[in-house]
Amino acid sequence: MIFITLAKFKTKPTKESTARADKLFEEGAKSGVRAIGTYWTLGRYDAVRIIEAPDEKTAMKAALALADIVSTETLVALKREDAVKLLA
Repeated sequence: MIFITLAKFKTKPTKESTARADKLFEEGAKSGVRAIGTYWTLGRYDAVRIIEAPDEKTAMKAALALADIVSTETLVALKREDAVKLLA
């Protein structure tokens, strides 16, 4: 499953906090979470992360690991081709 996480930093990011987040991302990979892309953004959200995880519970666990660094909103995503197949 594909998940898109929109994130807002809770405090000013530092090299230490980003290194800590990187370590958490590595730990998430052990549970089956694969990063497709991570982007820092301008606008309402500070960052966008696209991941692939086996299920919602695994994706939620990965998001909760970052709860003291960022506030998140996570979306479930389908590839366009798969979504079109659902149309009547």
